[in-house]
Amino acid sequence: MDKKYGVQKSEQEWQDQLSREEYYVLRQKGTERPFTGEYNLHFENGDYHCKACNAKLFESDHKFESGCGWPSFDQAVEGAIEYIRDTSHGMIRTETLCANCGSHLGHVFNDGPRETTGQRYCINSVSIGFDPKD
Repeated sequence: MDKKYGVQKSEQEWQDQLSREEYYVLRQKGTERPFTGEYNLHFENGDYHCKACNAKLFESDHKFESGCGWPSFDQAVEGAIEYIRDTSHGMIRTETLCANCGSHLGHVFNDGPRETTGQRYCINSVSIGFDPKD
Protein backbone atom coordinates (compact mmCIF):
# COMPACT_ATOMS: atom_id res chain seq x y z
CA MET A 1 0.00 0.00 0.00
CA ASP A 2 1.36 3.42 -0.97
CA LYS A 3 1.76 6.00 1.77
CA LYS A 4 -0.53 9.02 1.55
CA TYR A 5 1.18 12.41 1.62
CA GLY A 6 -0.26 15.90 2.05
CA VAL A 7 0.46 16.55 -1.63
CA GLN A 8 -0.84 13.84 -3.97
CA LYS A 9 -0.30 13.94 -7.73
CA SER A 10 -0.27 11.43 -10.54
CA GLU A 11 3.04 10.63 -12.20
CA GLN A 12 1.80 12.51 -15.26
CA GLU A 13 1.11 15.60 -13.13
CA TRP A 14 4.64 15.38 -11.64
CA GLN A 15 6.12 15.06 -15.14
CA ASP A 16 4.16 18.09 -16.33
CA GLN A 17 5.29 20.18 -13.33
CA LEU A 18 8.97 19.21 -13.06
CA SER A 19 11.87 19.43 -15.50
CA ARG A 20 13.27 16.15 -16.80
CA GLU A 21 16.18 16.23 -14.30
CA GLU A 22 13.93 17.26 -11.39
CA TYR A 23 11.56 14.39 -12.18
CA TYR A 24 14.47 11.93 -12.41
CA VAL A 25 15.83 12.91 -8.98
CA LEU A 26 12.65 13.76 -7.06
CA ARG A 27 10.28 11.09 -8.35
CA GLN A 28 12.60 8.33 -9.67
CA LYS A 29 15.19 8.55 -6.86
CA GLY A 30 18.01 9.61 -9.15
CA THR A 31 21.17 11.54 -8.23
CA GLU A 32 22.72 14.56 -9.88
CA ARG A 33 26.44 14.49 -10.61
CA PRO A 34 28.58 15.73 -7.69
CA PHE A 35 29.95 19.29 -7.75
CA THR A 36 27.44 20.35 -10.44
CA GLY A 37 24.45 21.52 -8.40
CA GLU A 38 23.39 25.14 -7.98
CA TYR A 39 23.34 24.95 -4.17
CA ASN A 40 26.52 22.96 -3.51
CA LEU A 41 28.59 26.05 -2.62
CA HIS A 42 25.66 28.36 -1.92
CA PHE A 43 25.77 30.07 1.49
CA GLU A 44 23.24 32.91 1.40
CA ASN A 45 20.87 33.50 4.32
CA GLY A 46 17.46 31.89 3.82
CA ASP A 47 15.42 28.71 3.67
CA TYR A 48 15.59 25.72 1.35
CA HIS A 49 12.34 24.14 0.21
CA CYS A 50 11.20 21.06 -1.70
CA LYS A 51 11.26 21.73 -5.43
CA ALA A 52 8.18 19.53 -5.91
CA CYS A 53 5.80 20.92 -3.25
CA ASN A 54 7.54 24.00 -1.77
CA ALA A 55 7.60 22.62 1.81
CA LYS A 56 10.36 24.15 3.97
CA LEU A 57 13.09 21.55 4.56
CA PHE A 58 16.31 23.24 5.71
CA GLU A 59 17.55 26.59 7.03
CA SER A 60 20.79 28.20 5.87
CA ASP A 61 22.12 28.26 9.47
CA HIS A 62 22.46 24.47 9.21
CA LYS A 63 24.26 24.33 5.85
CA PHE A 64 27.97 23.56 5.76
CA GLU A 65 30.70 22.68 3.26
CA SER A 66 31.36 18.94 3.53
CA GLY A 67 33.42 18.53 0.35
CA CYS A 68 31.14 15.70 -0.84
CA GLY A 69 29.90 17.57 -3.93
CA TRP A 70 26.28 18.03 -2.84
CA PRO A 71 24.63 20.57 -0.54
CA SER A 72 25.09 19.43 3.07
CA PHE A 73 23.08 20.31 6.16
CA ASP A 74 23.55 19.16 9.76
CA GLN A 75 19.85 19.41 10.61
CA ALA A 76 16.46 19.49 8.89
CA VAL A 77 13.34 21.42 9.83
CA GLU A 78 11.52 19.33 12.43
CA GLY A 79 8.97 17.01 10.82
CA ALA A 80 9.97 17.96 7.26
CA ILE A 81 11.85 14.75 6.39
CA GLU A 82 10.79 11.12 6.12
CA TYR A 83 13.56 8.58 6.65
CA ILE A 84 13.64 5.29 4.69
CA ARG A 85 16.17 2.44 4.93
CA ASP A 86 17.89 2.18 1.53
CA THR A 87 19.76 -1.02 0.66
CA SER A 88 20.32 -0.21 -3.03
CA HIS A 89 23.78 -0.23 -4.66
CA GLY A 90 25.12 -2.78 -2.14
CA MET A 91 25.05 -0.27 0.74
CA ILE A 92 22.89 0.40 3.76
CA ARG A 93 21.93 4.06 3.84
CA THR A 94 19.12 6.27 5.09
CA GLU A 95 17.20 7.92 2.27
CA THR A 96 15.56 11.29 2.90
CA LEU A 97 12.16 12.11 1.42
CA CYS A 98 10.03 15.21 1.69
CA ALA A 99 7.46 14.35 4.37
CA ASN A 100 4.87 16.49 2.56
CA CYS A 101 4.98 14.92 -0.92
CA GLY A 102 7.28 11.87 -0.71
CA SER A 103 9.85 13.21 -3.16
CA HIS A 104 13.43 11.91 -2.98
CA LEU A 105 15.93 14.48 -1.65
CA GLY A 106 19.11 12.49 -0.97
CA HIS A 107 20.52 10.63 2.04
CA VAL A 108 21.61 11.37 5.60
CA PHE A 109 24.86 10.08 7.08
CA ASN A 110 26.40 10.11 10.56
CA ASP A 111 29.64 11.82 9.46
CA GLY A 112 28.59 15.46 9.89
CA PRO A 113 30.09 18.09 12.19
CA ARG A 114 30.71 16.64 15.67
CA GLU A 115 30.29 20.07 17.27
CA THR A 116 26.64 20.23 16.13
CA THR A 117 24.47 17.19 15.32
CA GLY A 118 27.01 14.79 13.80
CA GLN A 119 24.68 14.38 10.83
CA ARG A 120 25.25 15.20 7.16
CA TYR A 121 22.14 15.53 5.04
CA CYS A 122 23.54 15.04 1.53
CA ILE A 123 20.88 16.64 -0.69
CA ASN A 124 20.56 16.96 -4.46
CA SER A 125 20.52 20.63 -5.52
CA VAL A 126 17.91 19.85 -8.15
CA SER A 127 15.51 18.64 -5.44
CA ILE A 128 15.49 21.95 -3.56
CA GLY A 129 14.79 25.63 -4.13
CA PHE A 130 15.92 28.62 -2.10
CA ASP A 131 14.04 31.49 -0.48
CA PRO A 132 16.41 34.32 0.55
CA LYS A 133 16.00 36.20 3.83
CA ASP A 134 17.02 39.80 4.42
